[in-house]
Amino acid sequence: MDFSLFIQMERIDEEQSQKRLYDEFVDLCQIADKSGFKTIWTGEHHGMNFTIAPNPFVNIADLANKTNNVRLGTGTIIAPFWHPIKLAEEAAMTDIISDGRLEIGIARGAYSFEYDRLAGGMDAFSAGSALREIVPAIKALWKGDYTGDGEHWSFPKTTSSPKPLQSPNPPIWIAARDQHSHDFAVEEGCNVQVTPLWLGDDEVSSLMDRFNNSCKKFKEIQRPKIMVLRHTFVGESEEEVVQGSKDISRFYCYFGAWFKNERPIEQGLIEKLTEEEMSKLEMYSPEKMRKNSIIGTADEVIQRIKFCEDLGYDEYSYWIDSSMSFEKKKKSLELFIEKVMPEFT
Repeated sequence: MDFSLFIQMERIDEEQSQKRLYDEFVDLCQIADKSGFKTIWTGEHHGMNFTIAPNPFVNIADLANKTNNVRLGTGTIIAPFWHPIKLAEEAAMTDIISDGRLEIGIARGAYSFEYDRLAGGMDAFSAGSALREIVPAIKALWKGDYTGDGEHWSFPKTTSSPKPLQSPNPPIWIAARDQHSHDFAVEEGCNVQVTPLWLGDDEVSSLMDRFNNSCKKFKEIQRPKIMVLRHTFVGESEEEVVQGSKDISRFYCYFGAWFKNERPIEQGLIEKLTEEEMSKLEMYSPEKMRKNSIIGTADEVIQRIKFCEDLGYDEYSYWIDSSMSFEKKKKSLELFIEKVMPEFT
């Protein structure tokens, strides 16, 4: 099983310098590059200091010149926010800059905050059609002389300029949850990214079941890869593990608040949650996080990841966004590299 790192700049406090957050982002990516991680994934979000990631291709182009070994992926491009020609060309240019290290993850998106500003009246729940249209479109643009005639985009005959370095194109990953999304990904010959978010091993098993159902349905297509993305924290002591659970609980409380899109937002920062408010969100409680996320000592984390490996996942992605300080993230990542990864070589 391969290991990857999922990382963005996360900011919940106006006192956090955005430049410092980016420098820390690069530092963590360089640790992963030197330590056997296969891929670094970074996402796309807009207007949200909680996840600062306006264009993952910019970050990847920078990382391409600051790393040597690791592959670099978009985790994920939000399909309705892009024109197919622009996406095909920016991805191809990034593939050239990175010397053929690009992986492309694509999703329909989820935050209504972003859809209200960028999707021209479309909402996240009806955006699957944009995802299903843009994937074959960018593949065709890379082949060349493609005329767009779709529900969302129409354009005259066009060839992506440039074309990607990888042939026929960089690997494409689809963020999937429901059975229909898994079916689309497998039928298109795309790899699959899944995440249980705040849910636990039952959801991890269910997501794999959906993927396996799709592989059985499209037997003539070679089985693609599937990656599971999970919040991860490795502590040296019970005290560190308990605090890690609290930190990831706080992350999900803010995640939920952004998702509901009901709180005031100033300067890209959501109104701070009080301890009392967070204590009432039982599904995000530290106890639930300890149970459902991959949080524990090295031995505990190894056993939890073995469960994913036994289910058949090809890649485990360490989701490091957690509301923790850089120092805590770095220590956990280094423990993961030193004590967990060697058990899977």
